[in-house]
Amino acid sequence: MTASASSPSVNVTEVVVRDASGAERRLGDWAGKVLLIVNVASRCGFTRQYAGLQALQESYGAQGLEVLGFPCNDFGAQEPGSLPEIQQFCSTTYGASFELLDKVTMAEALYTTLTQTEPAGPVAWNFEKFLVGRDGTVLARFKSGVEPEAAELKAAIEAALAG
Repeated sequence: MTASASSPSVNVTEVVVRDASGAERRLGDWAGKVLLIVNVASRCGFTRQYAGLQALQESYGAQGLEVLGFPCNDFGAQEPGSLPEIQQFCSTTYGASFELLDKVTMAEALYTTLTQTEPAGPVAWNFEKFLVGRDGTVLARFKSGVEPEAAELKAAIEAALAG
């Protein structure tokens, strides 16, 4: 199974991340939104998922979904660029305008917290997705091969938005 409800529940409300300007923000700043947190990379075989992630943002944004992309260079050095370079690439190549935050490593609190979600364990590759409910609870985890258009991911997003 590629997605699983977390048990016991993992909450990311207090996790601090850096936005595109480098300012610290708590994930709780997005309270009331359903978050899809994705570690992204511009030179990966899954990079085409940027278009699907943008489509999710466009389809569900008005209902409260926020796609948050976290560029990461940990897997195969496939995200070597600066954040402005990454933003430009995503915008011009895929029309992606969902929020890209500062580059992360898998050792940071964001991912050490998210990876406690069942099935617990480290992120295996770029474009792994974590669905977070409006209250900051991690609801599901989807491996890289689960495309943004996948029925199981859309169903989970719709359930979270309805919940």
